[in-house]
Amino acid sequence: MNCTQNHKINQVTEQTLVVGIDIAKRTHYACFVDDRGRVLRKSFPFLQSKKGFRQLNEAIQEAMQAFGKSQVIVAVEPTGHYWL
Repeated sequence: MNCTQNHKINQVTEQTLVVGIDIAKRTHYACFVDDRGRVLRKSFPFLQSKKGFRQLNEAIQEAMQAFGKSQVIVAVEPTGHYWL
């Protein structure tokens, strides 16, 4: 592993909520995991709209409180041209 990979891995701690997002044209899917890769919330859809992103933000805030997390890292899967 190189230095950059180590730095990225070290950013994920016990206090981190990791949010993985699979993006699409109209409906995205998010999943929450902890620092050990344990699923905290199974994949759920949210719309490509202000309302959808507000709902995602609310879900993140609720999960952070419920699981005692103080940090969040959001990772987006590069799919087609949607991530550019």
